Amino acid sequence: MATGTLLVYICRLALFLTIKSNLLHSQQFTISFQRPADCGVEQFYDISSLSCVKCGPNQRTSATGLSCECVTGFRVLATNGASITCQQCPLEKRAVTEDGYGCILCPGSLTEQGTCQCPSGSILVERDVKGNPLEEARCEVCNGAEPALSAPDSYGDRCQRCQASFINTSQSCMCGSNILAGGLCFLPNNLQTAVNPNVNYAELSIPVQSAWFSTNLYSSAAACLVYTNLTACQALGNMCVMNMHSFGSVANDACGLYNTIFRATASLGSTQDISYWRANLPWLYYGDQPGLANRVLQTEPLPTGFSFKGRNRNTDINLVAAVYNARGDFLQWEKVGGNNLQLCPDTARRQEAAYTFGTAYQETCVLSIADLLSVYAEPLFYDVFVDLSRGEDRRLLPLPTRNLNQEYNRKFINRGNLNDWYLSRRVLLVDTLSGREKSLSSLPKVIRIASSIRIGFQLVPGTQKGQVFPPLLSVTYSDVLITDPNTQTVSVSFAVEYEMDQTEAHMKTDIALGVLGGVSVLYSLVKTASWKRRIGSPLIDMETVLKFLLFYAGDLANVFFIITVGTGLYWLIFYKTVEAQHFVSVLLPLPGPQEERFMAYVGCAFALKTVQFLHKLIQQLSVDIFFIDWERPRGKANKTIQGDGNGEAKRDPSPVSIWRTYFVANEWNEIQTIRKISPTFQIMAVLFLLEVVGFSSLALRDPWSDLQRPPQSYFPPYSLTLRYGLAATLWLCMGLLQIIFFAAFHERFVEDKIRQFVDLCSISNISVLLLSHRCFGYYIHGRSVHSHADTNMEEMNINLKREAVRTHRETDRASEWESLCGQRGLLPNTDTQTFQISITSRLRQQYDRILEPLSRRTGPSRLVDAASGHPFDQSTKAYHTMNRFLGSVIDHAHRDMEYVVRDKLFFESVIGMEFMEPMDKSIFYNDESHSFSDVLFYGNEATLLIFDTLFFCVVDLGAQSFILAAVLTYAQQMIFRLIRNGIGRRNLANKTLVDQRFLI
Repeated sequence: MATGTLLVYICRLALFLTIKSNLLHSQQFTISFQRPADCGVEQFYDISSLSCVKCGPNQRTSATGLSCECVTGFRVLATNGASITCQQCPLEKRAVTEDGYGCILCPGSLTEQGTCQCPSGSILVERDVKGNPLEEARCEVCNGAEPALSAPDSYGDRCQRCQASFINTSQSCMCGSNILAGGLCFLPNNLQTAVNPNVNYAELSIPVQSAWFSTNLYSSAAACLVYTNLTACQALGNMCVMNMHSFGSVANDACGLYNTIFRATASLGSTQDISYWRANLPWLYYGDQPGLANRVLQTEPLPTGFSFKGRNRNTDINLVAAVYNARGDFLQWEKVGGNNLQLCPDTARRQEAAYTFGTAYQETCVLSIADLLSVYAEPLFYDVFVDLSRGEDRRLLPLPTRNLNQEYNRKFINRGNLNDWYLSRRVLLVDTLSGREKSLSSLPKVIRIASSIRIGFQLVPGTQKGQVFPPLLSVTYSDVLITDPNTQTVSVSFAVEYEMDQTEAHMKTDIALGVLGGVSVLYSLVKTASWKRRIGSPLIDMETVLKFLLFYAGDLANVFFIITVGTGLYWLIFYKTVEAQHFVSVLLPLPGPQEERFMAYVGCAFALKTVQFLHKLIQQLSVDIFFIDWERPRGKANKTIQGDGNGEAKRDPSPVSIWRTYFVANEWNEIQTIRKISPTFQIMAVLFLLEVVGFSSLALRDPWSDLQRPPQSYFPPYSLTLRYGLAATLWLCMGLLQIIFFAAFHERFVEDKIRQFVDLCSISNISVLLLSHRCFGYYIHGRSVHSHADTNMEEMNINLKREAVRTHRETDRASEWESLCGQRGLLPNTDTQTFQISITSRLRQQYDRILEPLSRRTGPSRLVDAASGHPFDQSTKAYHTMNRFLGSVIDHAHRDMEYVVRDKLFFESVIGMEFMEPMDKSIFYNDESHSFSDVLFYGNEATLLIFDTLFFCVVDLGAQSFILAAVLTYAQQMIFRLIRNGIGRRNLANKTLVDQRFLI
């Protein structure tokens, strides 16, 4: 017993381990992928196993391919629902009954399926009235005469009353000598029999004789006209729609027949009090009166207004459509949305965004022709309406349609002027039916697809209630010649756009441009006059005209910049800020024509600002500059001078060190490209705000100001106007914030390189003369208040302490140090060290005369004096001569080159022009604002900031990428900085006579 129990436990343990091992080592299960089309003639597709299964003996696949049926001459003997058993019929009863379960003797011939066949007008009877099978089938003739007037039904198994058109025409079920068309009987004089079944594909320039039109065009037209058959009238209208509403002199095509019936039934009146909607007919046209389209689209606004906020918030666009099939049957009312008008597949949430007012919707995709053929075997037709329902008051407004493929006398009439348009109704999306040439079951020769559908809303001018005119549905169709459906594709798009009349905005822009442009002309003339005075030339020549144009380019660039930034900021505030539009009163300019002028202004601003920037850059690279060294020798040194063959020892002044001049020159070289902002921080901050914080969402073409949006929501296309306004505003704001920060904090408490350079000049005992024009420039008085600047560390500290004590002296008494230290200013008892200078022509001529040998040395070789000595000696001699000359001028040592110091008038400072011309004396204007920075990047921050703004925006508008714009802007800044540094260093070496090798 114990042994048996132990064996049971062992068996259970082995079974458990086996199951556990199978679970731990389970494999992936795969099956063979088969489709119904993969099954052969003797196979059916088993929907349970998803595979092809062989049929039984004497069986073949059914029409559906999902089951088996007996072959011809065999009946079903037994079936269990999943399979059948077939048995051959005996020779005396070779035919199979209609239900397939019995064998029967036929009175006549057999069909291809092995069933009995009766002649026309007869029905097949296989059972008696009690349902018992007959030994021999009978063919019973239906009585087509009165009072029966019967004929076989479509199945051929019972007699029913024949169609009313036969009875009305011939008083029997035989059409006789009348016209039989589409299963109806017509009198010969009802309608012309020679109809045109061709469908014209204008894009391909080929007509196709449509099998659908051949079968149904005449019968639909005749039934509509003669019998007022509503379905036939709808079918006729659908065929006219398939022919693109086109009509002309031909009266027997689909649209010609429709218009014929429209005129013939004028006595019936109109429907829904709409004169263009004839009773019993579909509404296809608005009429052909000149200017009718303009009156329909821009006369009476919708009774409801749109609002983005408040209790009356209304942003829903409610569209509904009456849907018909090709046979004219009314199918249903559908709410427009989803995929009924949108061919591109997408999520329901994204597709619904198309019907939110103010959201510019744009969807484009590429569809396979094979998929279109399988999905749209038969076209659907839509009559679209705007739902104006309010509570129980259900009202609909028909949506006018502009078919861009519509022709009138072989001309596209809806592609020109608005007054020439022929508005229509009813649209289709995909037509794979009318292009079937041979039979309705054949592959179409051509298919027609609505490749572009656009719903456009236009705001009522001056509205304060958010009213719009009736929206316009514009449709463009593409004709595709079928060659290989599996490889052919077609591009389709769906768009909802909003526009307003921009005439007033353009007029205001033109006025602003005219006024500011006129002011800029005057300002440029003042600049030109100032330039003429500063170069000391009274003549007006071609150089003067060129200079005026360069000044005008810069001023006009500022005008364009102000207008474009103001325009972009206006749309950004009044459209994107929802609080600004309780009711919709402004809409964005449309891409294309309405934004072309704005983009042209941006382009002009950038081009002109580039000219101004290059002009200023060239001016800065050609500035005359000289460092005046005031240092004097400390004592005399022994030096042997050879004379008359005997050496005689003399005491000459000890040389003054040049290193202070080199040091000041290097500092000047360093500050040439400093700016009032950090360009790198500027780019990173703007890019952070746009791409990380999400400010770029404010440039989307919708009225919402959300910075972060769910990824599954719809993102409308960007507005170029908003994109420019947003980018320019952020760039300017960030630049202005940096300027304020650097001016109010950094330069006060951290570092101010411009004022530090002035202090360095004073400590180094070196003054700087800058001539930006021939007779105008800047002077930095760096003459030290101490006896020597070329000294050791101890004496330098003592000198600095003297100045520190003087600077922080008490108001009631001065210390002993103060009496030993004067003030740094050019005039006694003043601290003004920087000046704007307007020099006389005599002084400038002497300046040029000193440098003339050097200019000859760099000129043509025939002008160089061979006896002038080594170039280095010439430079040294010219340097010392210029240093002594300029020092003596500052010290008033030349009576014919005197100068006076005065303050500049306020108006002179505003317009940048000196009223007094230096005739006999030069004029030094006190300049506490350190305007010598005008020859540096630092003093031209406004120009650089605007140029960077325009460069960033233009690149972004072209590439639609803020990141690429930031990268290229940074590269541009680095390139021009290298150019300014490189050429500026060379100019500094040439003009100051400092060896370029010492400029680091």
